[in-house]
Amino acid sequence: MPAPRLALVPGEPAGIGPELCVRLAQRPRDYSLTAFADPRTLRAAAKALDLPLRLIEEDRIATAPGELALVEIPHPQLPVPGLPVPANAASVIAAMLAAADGCLRGRFEGLVTGPVHKAAINDGGIAYTGTTELLARHAGCEVVMMLANDTVRVALATTHLPLREVADAITPALLERSLRILHEALRGDFGIAQPCIAVLGLNPHAGEAGHLGREEIEVIEPLLAALRNEGMQLVGPLPADTAFLPARLRGFDAVLAMYHDQGLPVLKFSGFEQAVNLTLGLPYPRVAVDHGTALDLAGRGIADPSSLFAAADTCARIARARRTMHA
Repeated sequence: MPAPRLALVPGEPAGIGPELCVRLAQRPRDYSLTAFADPRTLRAAAKALDLPLRLIEEDRIATAPGELALVEIPHPQLPVPGLPVPANAASVIAAMLAAADGCLRGRFEGLVTGPVHKAAINDGGIAYTGTTELLARHAGCEVVMMLANDTVRVALATTHLPLREVADAITPALLERSLRILHEALRGDFGIAQPCIAVLGLNPHAGEAGHLGREEIEVIEPLLAALRNEGMQLVGPLPADTAFLPARLRGFDAVLAMYHDQGLPVLKFSGFEQAVNLTLGLPYPRVAVDHGTALDLAGRGIADPSSLFAAADTCARIARARRTMHA
């Protein structure tokens, strides 16, 4: 079976993304990598790290240590480590969309992405809330963000919303869509035949029987009951403050949190360096690092590459699972 071909996007060129990609290129691997990047940023990162880097033609298979195939996406302004500039916003987005196009056309079997600086992109005149939303619009499909490490998988019903807007966004339609996408991803991408999903409540103590909010009674519980009747294994709505106890987590294949900061702090505390960010529901696997651009570390050669390593390994594993499923 040939090695899966993965597209790799460093993200913000002034952050740690380019040097993480150079470190990833050094690893022996059973998948190929094609970077969508400005070769100047990759070579500068390799020089700063004192690591070898061989950039080859984009149509070649790059699996040897120190080797990356390259689709050149030049930045208008050569970045200085730690100093993102709005002038490069369009090229950062162009790299992401070009790689996504390659995945949609079947040229690549998965997309691995580094950290993006949201403020720099918005300052560059591009309305941007996150790569998850960008790729969903590009592919024309509904998606779910899920972060995972060796301890827990946490999916999000809502992603980058102000807290004031979360309660109104929690509708039966949203929860049903999120749970169906999560359920199918656990089955197809992770090989779990009958996944068990814990669903958190929105309010403290999961609403305390309506005394601390009625969303659980009026929205979440009826939807879970309907999906259980179809055979889905759903537990909840559970109080978020006790759902992540280790003894409880052992019985769940994933947790659906209602909003970003309800579930992700626990995941990051349990294993930040090895965590990855997955976009479920896309026609191709997309896996990203679970950290930001770390501008204070950029150019210093001390950034931990563990999350990008885990992202690439996870993406390749899912790509193989999808091959088997569609064989």
